[in-house]
Amino acid sequence: MAHSAQNHLGLDVAHYDEVIRTLIPNYQATVQLVAREVAAAGAESVADLGAGTGALSAALLAMSDSCRIELFDVDPAMLQGATRRLAPFRERVAFRRRSFEGRLPRCDAVMSSYALHHVPTLDEKRKVYRSIRDALVPGGIFVNADATMPEEPERKAAAYDYWAAHMARNGIDRDTAYSHFAEWAEEDTYFPLSQELACLASAGLDATHLWREGPASVVRAYKPRKPPGS
Repeated sequence: MAHSAQNHLGLDVAHYDEVIRTLIPNYQATVQLVAREVAAAGAESVADLGAGTGALSAALLAMSDSCRIELFDVDPAMLQGATRRLAPFRERVAFRRRSFEGRLPRCDAVMSSYALHHVPTLDEKRKVYRSIRDALVPGGIFVNADATMPEEPERKAAAYDYWAAHMARNGIDRDTAYSHFAEWAEEDTYFPLSQELACLASAGLDATHLWREGPASVVRAYKPRKPPGS
């Protein structure tokens, strides 16, 4: 079965943008940070992977007067929501109902927010990162906001406690929060940040983390302008 937000999170598209902020700590801040990094790079052609209802693309379009974005998502309901949301920018956006795995179009930048945790193994994620590298022009940028989890049990438990506390501030009790974590684990895999950075490096991208708090991280990576050893 293809991934769908309604099946995975129990959310319909009409309520997704409101409810996701109650579920994900620092959601708006990290989406804005990704958009700012891509805008600052001056990217003209951009791929938004696992674009959902288009929140990240909308943030970038508000910051850049010239970029064009292709939005990729397998969930038709989410793409319909994105189409409505981005109607004012219809000449600068295109919608692709397909996975972010596999070959991507040539572009100046690739971005994503809270989508790549659906890739279940590091080997598969490395393939995604290689396809991103292949799609990017030399010097192109990849920016990703997602959940990462420490390897150490105590730090991992603290990250989940931070996450549960965010939900509690939004009316979701601790037991329900931990029930969500267990349910999401059927489709979600949160690798340690160090493994994410190593995976990006092995795919041929120069990566660093820009921001981290609780379970949320923002990572930026560049495709080298010259091949290694040239």
